[in-house]
Amino acid sequence: MSIVKINVLNVPAEQREILEKRFASRAGAVEGSDGFEWFELLRPVEGTDDYLVYTRWRDEESFQAWMEGPMKQAHQGGEAGSERPKPAAAGSTLWSFEVVQQAAPKQG
Repeated sequence: MSIVKINVLNVPAEQREILEKRFASRAGAVEGSDGFEWFELLRPVEGTDDYLVYTRWRDEESFQAWMEGPMKQAHQGGEAGSERPKPAAAGSTLWSFEVVQQAAPKQG
């Protein structure tokens, strides 16, 4: 079964809009990556400043290939000589999971 990677981004309230705009305007390289299955950006509702960036992959190898290729290129960003924008997140942690069970709505 698939694997799930959740990047936990600690985003101060004043940076939330910036983070969401950056994700909205992202190049979209992940959608075309081999083994990519799903993406969601989850905004906190209460009790935390942590956003969750949820991605699901066919396998660990697919995720690592994306990390070393398109993701690395996207985060180097900017043109030669231009200054990279300050990160919107104050910190991040990566959680990794294997999907052991899943369900979808019943077709009725």
